[in-house]
Amino acid sequence: KRAYCLKTQPATGETYPKSDLFNKALHKTNRSLLRMSKNIMHSRHDEYHKLTRGERIGYGMGDFAQNLVFGTIGGFLALHMLTVNTISTATAGFIFLFVRIINVFWDPMVGTYVDKRTSKAGKYRPWLLRAGVPLVILSALLFAPIPGVKGSVAFAFIIYLALDLVYSLVNIPYGSLNASLTRDPESIDKLTSTRMMLANSANLLVYTLFPMFVQMAAPKDRSLKDTGFFGLELNLGNYTDPSANYAWFGVYAIYMIIGAVALFICYKCTKERVVATAEQTANVKTTDLFHELRHNRPLVILGMFFMLAFTFMFFMNTVNGFFNQFVVGHSEWMGAVGLVASIPGIAFPVFWPKLKKIFGKKGFFHLFLAMFIVGELLTYVWSREGMHDALWLAYIATFIKQWGLTSATGFMWALVPEVIAYGELKSGKRNAAIINAIMGLFLKIGFTIGGAIPLWLLAVYGFNESGAVQSASAIDGIIMTAVWIPIALAAISMVIMQVYPISDKHVTDINRQLDEIRV
Repeated sequence: KRAYCLKTQPATGETYPKSDLFNKALHKTNRSLLRMSKNIMHSRHDEYHKLTRGERIGYGMGDFAQNLVFGTIGGFLALHMLTVNTISTATAGFIFLFVRIINVFWDPMVGTYVDKRTSKAGKYRPWLLRAGVPLVILSALLFAPIPGVKGSVAFAFIIYLALDLVYSLVNIPYGSLNASLTRDPESIDKLTSTRMMLANSANLLVYTLFPMFVQMAAPKDRSLKDTGFFGLELNLGNYTDPSANYAWFGVYAIYMIIGAVALFICYKCTKERVVATAEQTANVKTTDLFHELRHNRPLVILGMFFMLAFTFMFFMNTVNGFFNQFVVGHSEWMGAVGLVASIPGIAFPVFWPKLKKIFGKKGFFHLFLAMFIVGELLTYVWSREGMHDALWLAYIATFIKQWGLTSATGFMWALVPEVIAYGELKSGKRNAAIINAIMGLFLKIGFTIGGAIPLWLLAVYGFNESGAVQSASAIDGIIMTAVWIPIALAAISMVIMQVYPISDKHVTDINRQLDEIRV
């Protein structure tokens, strides 16, 4: 029945209905409130969307692409610069250092610029295409055998600088997209496992097959060699000779095409659901970076962990080729050993969410960092005289080391969305790109230290860029950078993770408070 408002006639005491206008307005308001409530509930439900396997794989293709493109740069550019491109060890170290210093100022600007803008395609997704194409082209130019620029420090510096600036335009929005897909904790853990499986599949192509493919194409000193692949012998050349420049470029160009396709798949298969409001977007400021650093304690602690993790990872990666070539003398085994190294990162991430439930968040990281240290100690045993030909030891050391490394440095990405949510609760702003820019700064500081200092240490220890055989001092320098410094940094990382304050219970409480604020 319709509820009419009645008016009393003072003279007679009679009552009669007022105009229907008030009632119609009331009903219209109630319908609007109901629609608004439904929209809020639908939005909240969408933010807690359970990601499908296809969505997880689609997003993970971004990790696959970036590891294929930039992982090869991190793992082999230093070796290419020093041996094929004939740039001195100290100069290469300064190139890496200077570019990273510029990143300190560049990344916050990128984060602010991305957070303040949006488009019909989304806030973060479009950058996968806008910056992805230049990223692929610039990466290939670093290995391009262009006449007249071989050994040119200026060319190497300019291209590497441009590449690194463009990489931020891909990596920062991509990392922010991770926190925009869903707020469901279970989906985030599964997403992290899936993306790390794909990232490590790319690492298989990079650290296992890339050096073998380049050696297969290298023209000088070719001979039949045992690859370590269960008796497989291939005709391999010397890929550290300047004559191998076309081999490097040809293999890397194929990798770049695959990387470009993977970025496009990531763009097509993702959807942004957890996004900043128009008001939050309008209020983004560059100074928000300093506010987050002052008031977001979990962010700073996780950032320190990122920095240390990438430092010891790239200490090891930067000198990996040197270790295999000059310490144990089995560069032909890099493919086989790299294959073993890739197994834990591809096969085991599916178990990460269960292991986190068993050991807890901090226990998970302590377990796998300790495993990494054990693997490094076995690597040292492999480096000793009389053990160089022990392929079985190389397999065991590498398997244990990489199981620990890929698990600890892979699952840390699952903590970034909760740090973003914590920052939103404290500041009222969802600065996803700014926080990812901060994480990128910590990451790149670690990348810089891990990429530049090993080269300087090799120079101090007397590494000879043109020598086929190195001195005992140079060998000690390679072992120091490949084994002992990573062990020390991994131990410090365990201490850092111990003071990380956000537990799974805290994540639930943060999401509940954010829901209440939004409603």
